[in-house]
Amino acid sequence: MKINFLTLISFLFTMAVFGQNVDVTGTVTEASSGQPLPGVNVVLKNTSKGASTNFDGEFTLLDVPLNSVVVISYLGFLTQEITIVNSEPLNVVLVEDTESLDEVVVIGYGTQKKRDVTGAVSIVDSKTLDELKPVKVEQALQGTVSGVNVTSQSGAPGAGLDIRIRGISTNGTNGPLVIIDGYQGDLGIVNPNDIESITVLKDAQAAIYGTIGANGVVLITTKSGKKGGKTQVSINSYTGFQEATRHLSLLNATEYALILNESYANGGQALPFPNVSGLGQGTDWQEEVLNKSVPLMNHDFSISGGSEKIAYSISGSHLYQQGIVGPKKSDFRRNTARASISGDISDKLKFNTNITYTYLDRDSVNDFGLGSVLFNALNIPATYSTHDTNGDFTLIPSSSGLGIEIINPLAQIENTYNDYDLKKLNGTASLEYQMLNNLNVTGRIGFNTANSESKSFAKMVDYGGKVFDVGRSRVDQNAINDNDYSLDIFATYQNTFSDKHNVTFTGGTTIYQSFGNGLFATGYDVPNNSWSFADIALAQGTGGDGVRDVGSYAYDERRLSFFTRLQYDFKGKYLFSAMLRRDSSTKFGPDNRVAYFPSATAGWVISDEDFFGDSSIFSFMKLRASYGILGNDQIPNNGYVGQLSGEATYLFDDVLTNGRAIGQLPNSELQWEEAKKFDVGLDFRLLNNKIDITTDYFINKRDNLLITNIPVSGITGVFGPGGGSPTVNAGGVENRGFEFAINYRENFSDDFRVSASYNVTTLQNEVTEVNNSTGFLEAGNFSVGQPVISRMEVGQPIGYFYGYKTDGIFQNQDEVNAHPSQLDLGAEASPGDIRYVDINNDGEITIDDRTNLGDPIPDVTMGLNLTLNYKDFDFTAYAFASIGNDMVRNYERTVTDVNRLNYVLDRWTGEGTSNTVPRVTTAATTNRLFSDFFVEDASYLRIQNVQIGYSIPLNTIEKIGLSKMRIYFGVNNLYTFTKYKGFDPGASSGAPIGGGIDYGFYPIPRTYLCGVNLNF
Repeated sequence: MKINFLTLISFLFTMAVFGQNVDVTGTVTEASSGQPLPGVNVVLKNTSKGASTNFDGEFTLLDVPLNSVVVISYLGFLTQEITIVNSEPLNVVLVEDTESLDEVVVIGYGTQKKRDVTGAVSIVDSKTLDELKPVKVEQALQGTVSGVNVTSQSGAPGAGLDIRIRGISTNGTNGPLVIIDGYQGDLGIVNPNDIESITVLKDAQAAIYGTIGANGVVLITTKSGKKGGKTQVSINSYTGFQEATRHLSLLNATEYALILNESYANGGQALPFPNVSGLGQGTDWQEEVLNKSVPLMNHDFSISGGSEKIAYSISGSHLYQQGIVGPKKSDFRRNTARASISGDISDKLKFNTNITYTYLDRDSVNDFGLGSVLFNALNIPATYSTHDTNGDFTLIPSSSGLGIEIINPLAQIENTYNDYDLKKLNGTASLEYQMLNNLNVTGRIGFNTANSESKSFAKMVDYGGKVFDVGRSRVDQNAINDNDYSLDIFATYQNTFSDKHNVTFTGGTTIYQSFGNGLFATGYDVPNNSWSFADIALAQGTGGDGVRDVGSYAYDERRLSFFTRLQYDFKGKYLFSAMLRRDSSTKFGPDNRVAYFPSATAGWVISDEDFFGDSSIFSFMKLRASYGILGNDQIPNNGYVGQLSGEATYLFDDVLTNGRAIGQLPNSELQWEEAKKFDVGLDFRLLNNKIDITTDYFINKRDNLLITNIPVSGITGVFGPGGGSPTVNAGGVENRGFEFAINYRENFSDDFRVSASYNVTTLQNEVTEVNNSTGFLEAGNFSVGQPVISRMEVGQPIGYFYGYKTDGIFQNQDEVNAHPSQLDLGAEASPGDIRYVDINNDGEITIDDRTNLGDPIPDVTMGLNLTLNYKDFDFTAYAFASIGNDMVRNYERTVTDVNRLNYVLDRWTGEGTSNTVPRVTTAATTNRLFSDFFVEDASYLRIQNVQIGYSIPLNTIEKIGLSKMRIYFGVNNLYTFTKYKGFDPGASSGAPIGGGIDYGFYPIPRTYLCGVNLNF
């Protein structure tokens, strides 16, 4: 009886606890900013009972049973479920869900839920940008987006970056179209912290942009305020210092003297250094040129918020970066100011404006090619000091052994004077009118207006009889004005029929105009031979009789487009879209100004089928495919006409008179390049959305390549001064490959979260047509006086290296005698020389034995990114790998007395001593001809970014009015694992033919950062 009584008491107590109801109150904030979130749904699970957060992110839910579950959800954020165990207020922090299937994706002239996208689309969010801290936006795409490769033209501040989406497809411009808030813009001027998201369209989804979308499209959405949101103030600031990531292994003074002595002895000449004792290490020219602790700083702020009908965002930024080579002679400033305002004029009419002002100021040194600062630093022997006994810069002798172009790089930096300033205003203004319940009409104006001025000064200087000696001081100035405007008018109809058929139809027109002018002038004999007086108005001399010291140009190009897009799905399960764009452009002749660009995409959400069932592994699966035709019109303006840009001498009344002549020959048949893009992909999610996988196989075929300077008969006058062959549609390239991307996220507890992502892309590039008289195009120089080494030829990758294949080193005279003669190459071989392969088996080594030695296009690229969050600490690391890309080592001057890399210490000195590095000698050999001896595997793995941060707890900082305070430390470009001997295995000149030739690339610096994020 006693036991039963206790059981009854226990049962009644339990019923009382479970039957008790409480009022639940709380506040919902955003994890990234700490700001309250209005409009968040708070619902009692498995019921219709719920509430929404107010302006301050607060909510109240009445009469909630204990131990019941409350679901907190908001579009774009991870949903949370909380069990109610008492009546204490809830403090809910929502984390942004960048991988949500309901996330809205910008696809051009509209948006679409990520779940419904049927094209190959990748997204980079503002969180990634914040973690990477890129100086330029392009850097954030490297390793974070499959199928995208970003190469640097130089590590100098403000230098250009090249984006390649799914390979190199043309001999011309390969960069993608950039659309910023709906207008055609430039990534180089955008402050990364102003960006909300970056969307990359890689396949036929980009066909909505027609003639300008063949190279892919990068869509930038900038940050904006939120209606009904409190005013938020955000301040982000970081400072740091930079240094070179590596120094090349060069000979020191003693090693150099010994090698040079051996070289002279082998050539039968007297030793240049009879006594090498006391030379020691000598001058480390790299150490002299590559500076350490070079400053970098960035400060930006933003103010955003809104009322019931208005949302606004105002921001400003200042970036200053000095270069690791000539810090103040190669610095970069970027100041931006941006305003975004949107609102409701009425229930049916909305407006939106985005305006950005950018000011750039860049100074630069000669950082690429023969005669660049690093080229000189690598080739000057360590036996020379930086200054002579008088304190002046040491003059490097002009001799056959040292050439006539190598000069003291410190003097070169000192005598470099130039300045470039750009002021640019761009933005959009749009109105959206809801004409009917399901029909919206949008009108949008986009504009860019830019004014740039540049000035360079060549000081009268004597480097000791070098080609860079300046006998007359000279100043060059130019002023350029560029403008473009676009007007978009389009309507969007969206409806659902019978609760099953979802239709969205978009149609409209775009008018685009680009116009501008430039003025150039040169003056000589600058007063006082000084940068302070370097101005055209002060220059006292001209270039000479018959020389024009001024020049100008003007252009005006226009494009008229019409486009339509139909998007249809049945029950959200069977997806289809079709696009058609008609473009008319003044870049082409009257008979070819109009072209049509159709495309279609389709998708099947397999996981919605009944047979799929409730899988415990797969939570989502979608199959998609696309095919479309896009265009590329990236040729010089007025390329189809002949202009009076040539020079000529005419006889008038028996007097020779300078005049003008036709320059490039016209081609009225010129038309767009055509890109035919095919893609099939599979998207799926596993283990309750913890794992997200995307796969794609693609084939991109480019036809009608716009090839300039097609050889024609000299009778036409193309070889006259200023003359040129016409631009012709005469080539084709195909890229095919596979993309795989996987993302993993796991919340192990409220304190510990992990996210990781990995992507890999394979690429196979092949030229399918070069329809000119030779069957190939050439570009890219090696050394001095040698044939060009990079080609575009049918059956080969575009820009492959063309030279002699080697087969080791001749070890003795018997091997030389048994091998085909190499005399036709310039000298007969001797033991210790490079042995070349007789490719055509004709019994002799000639110029016809050149072959494919590799190419700069990587076979595989990969990105690996990791984020860890533990309590208030966060850690991120980003890595990128490129495999299979080759590079030509061309920073070694081919004369006898220059310094050398220390691999020469492993040279051949007798039979059996080396089969890889030839002998050293001053005698004539063929060892310096372009061969695979100078082609290296430039595969690399780069740790791009490592960052650790700490967010001070809210209860500590809210006392001083802060909602967020995060302090972080990071390193960009931490380390590069590679066997390549040069500074940067990932650098490129950007040229599709000749881009992988290393003349001594200015290296990307390693940057150490310390920063703070503050939100009020």
